[in-house]
Amino acid sequence: MSKKTITKARLLQNRRWRIRKKVNGTAARPRLSVRFTSKHVYAQAIDDVAGHTLVFLSSLDADLRAQKLKANIASAKALGTAFAEKAKAAGVTDVVFDRAGAPYHGKVKTFAEAAREGGLKF
Repeated sequence: MSKKTITKARLLQNRRWRIRKKVNGTAARPRLSVRFTSKHVYAQAIDDVAGHTLVFLSSLDADLRAQKLKANIASAKALGTAFAEKAKAAGVTDVVFDRAGAPYHGKVKTFAEAAREGGLKF
């Protein structure tokens, strides 16, 4: 690995830690963590007090895989809506948003707005 790659990875980790210092999930208000990789999107609602994942959804899910979702803005909107529906079915309505070190624009912002339109409050 080059020094530049190590530095970028370290900066990303520092951003994640800085966000996690302020954002904690409880059973009443779990943490909605969203992660975009180069190919897929992962989202989960986490109760940090108990250490349990309450709701999980990714672009690898059987229903969403048929739609051929990628890690782009259109897929972020579809996944945000689907996640909101699944979370509401599990009894989760209020969440705290964790962007996992990613800037709040583009895919992350689209996912958040779609989840809000789907009925989640944050």
